[in-house]
Amino acid sequence: MIPAQVRKVLDAHGLQALEFEVGSTPTSEMAAQRIGCEVGQIAKSMLFKGKDGAFRLIVCAGDRRVDNRKLKQALGVKARFANSVETEQVTGFKPGGVCPFGLDHIDTLIDISLQRFAIIYPAAGNDASGVALSFAQLQQITNASLCDVMS
Repeated sequence: MIPAQVRKVLDAHGLQALEFEVGSTPTSEMAAQRIGCEVGQIAKSMLFKGKDGAFRLIVCAGDRRVDNRKLKQALGVKARFANSVETEQVTGFKPGGVCPFGLDHIDTLIDISLQRFAIIYPAAGNDASGVALSFAQLQQITNASLCDVMS
């Protein structure tokens, strides 16, 4: 089931969530297989906690990994992956289903690695969903800054 706060954003932008069996899309590889797209088209949303105590959400292509040097440069501070408890407390979503929509209280950055795809698929708030949209739509909906933090 798509969380109410995500459904509200989707409805406001005329988007429809793809919904699957529970637990079928928690990784980029599994999501790509279930959706029927390239792994890179999966827009994985990862929460980081900076040494300054601030949390930041990075949305990037599912076929790439974070380069720690680039991440520090983009954030201006060294950061680590948030653990599962922090992720759920800060975003309201469990790892594997973190959705970049409706998180106005968190600085959100979108990695340029997603620009190479016409359609990308972020999760819709759970580990059994995805939302088809363009890079421009994702940036507009999330009001995110662009970054280059992937290797």
